[in-house]
Amino acid sequence: MAEMNKAEIAEIFREIGVLLELKGENPFKVRAYQSGSRALESMEEDLEEVIAEQRLAEVPGIGKALTEKIEVLHETGELPFYEELKNSIPSGLIEMLEISGLGPKKIKALYGKLGISTIPELVQACRNNKVASLEGFGTKSQEKIISGIKNREAYSKRHLWWDAFAAAEPILRKLRDLPEVEEAEHAGSLRRGLETVGDLDFIVASRNPGPVMDWFTGLPDVAEVTAHGETKSSIRLKGGIQADIRVVPPPQFVFALHHFTGSKDHNVKMRQRALSRGYSLSEWGVSEEEGKETVRKSLGKGKMVPDRITAEQDLFGFFGLHQIPPELREGLDEIDAAEKGEVPRLVEVNDLRGVFHNHTTASDGHNTLEEMALAADERAWEYLGIADHSKASFQANGLNEERLNRQIGRIREFNEQKQFSVHVFAGVECDILPDGRLDLDDEVLRELDYVVASVHSSFSKTEDEMTRRIVRAIEHPSVTMIGHLTGRLLLAREGYEVNHSKIIDAAAANGVILELNAHPRRLDMDWRYWKRAADKGVLTSINPDAHEVQGFDYVRAGVTAARKGWLTRESVFNTRSLGEVRAYLACR
Repeated sequence: MAEMNKAEIAEIFREIGVLLELKGENPFKVRAYQSGSRALESMEEDLEEVIAEQRLAEVPGIGKALTEKIEVLHETGELPFYEELKNSIPSGLIEMLEISGLGPKKIKALYGKLGISTIPELVQACRNNKVASLEGFGTKSQEKIISGIKNREAYSKRHLWWDAFAAAEPILRKLRDLPEVEEAEHAGSLRRGLETVGDLDFIVASRNPGPVMDWFTGLPDVAEVTAHGETKSSIRLKGGIQADIRVVPPPQFVFALHHFTGSKDHNVKMRQRALSRGYSLSEWGVSEEEGKETVRKSLGKGKMVPDRITAEQDLFGFFGLHQIPPELREGLDEIDAAEKGEVPRLVEVNDLRGVFHNHTTASDGHNTLEEMALAADERAWEYLGIADHSKASFQANGLNEERLNRQIGRIREFNEQKQFSVHVFAGVECDILPDGRLDLDDEVLRELDYVVASVHSSFSKTEDEMTRRIVRAIEHPSVTMIGHLTGRLLLAREGYEVNHSKIIDAAAANGVILELNAHPRRLDMDWRYWKRAADKGVLTSINPDAHEVQGFDYVRAGVTAARKGWLTRESVFNTRSLGEVRAYLACR
């Protein structure tokens, strides 16, 4: 195996800590690996250099005990102790870690006291109320476990938009390069930009589908071919996602693309509009209504109209509508808006001129301030906001007032040196405490350029309690924006309950920005609430929540979610120029 970097070794140490907890090992040993993981994440020096100079054991949180393991992982990418530890624990216990609300200590208790070593056994124990009667659990814990198991089952059938997009893009590029292919596009929920995707759909225009089918089913990443037909085939990729391809004659491509992009509700409304005008619309095309004669028959009789529909814009135009972007096709009010010419120009990735929610090695990030700034500079961004965690997020090596003040000074000095074109703003991701107070003193908050206030604890509060908690933070004069509003982790953890309407109203009243956290597992606030927020005059900032330079790429997922929420560049704070941002923050 290849050698490992700091971030990869830190993740291995984090996993070792969890596995040791599952085994019930000495808490000091568990904490040693947790501390070692955090120490590596916050190390600003080059790991190879520190190892070469034999200074690794001197790094606080690492010491002599972990030095040898780090050196072995860095050099070989393998650690026999880690592999032996994984093999010593029943695989079912490790799978239980995927259940929301079940941590290592509870799993160990279930295994030790009830002998539960698999998820099916856990399901049966819950049905028999054995978990509820176990000391330290109770009825509510059992209900949460049941809910977590159901969510895990549902999540296993879905994939993050980001992962689906990463799987689909190279296939689409290669499809378009095939000599038999005239047009190709992906469709379905991926093209509509839904936060999670069930499977991939490819629509292809070709007069010779055979070679296209053979190429598709012969892809190197295919784990299983589930269907291989003349014009439709299905495969399952090694990553687990299913992909379907449909090859249609070129004149039919636009109709098939529109139909299979969906959604179902959008298609129903479009068909109703077609019928009201004396036409029938389907994946086969547009035809004049002739009693009960099917669209496909009329296609055979040459009754398709009109020939000028060669693009989706033409299709919408034929029915008296302005173009509807794929992201908006959810069967809500997009058709009414398109009829009135009120579909806005949606925000695009190139509209962004910087981002604000980003972490460095000062807390739990994997790159230094300088490395993050260089990566932002290479993207030609005008500004970059650094918002490391505050001290309440101890698990993320959060900054106290003293460390934050030092970071502010360092950022000011960095800007004065003008090493890069990008301007760095000094911020913080400040924890919103359970009662709504902020985690840091007002004095240091006033020294910052901006403050992102986020919830990272006490998720079990009621909707009213959580709403009051966040509204109190919104009303704090130092708060610039609210981070990842519901704390959800897509396909892993449901968000805590909040009253979106009240929070949107509070943000509007106090001039506070609501973040659209672009991390593919968050995409929070949810796209379904952004139109209402924008109508109220609330701004968003599309932030990647980047913990490493590669995390900047996540803005694409955030922009996709923003487009689903009908957001224009005018409603997105970080489409503004550096001068405009400086003026805004100065007024705050």
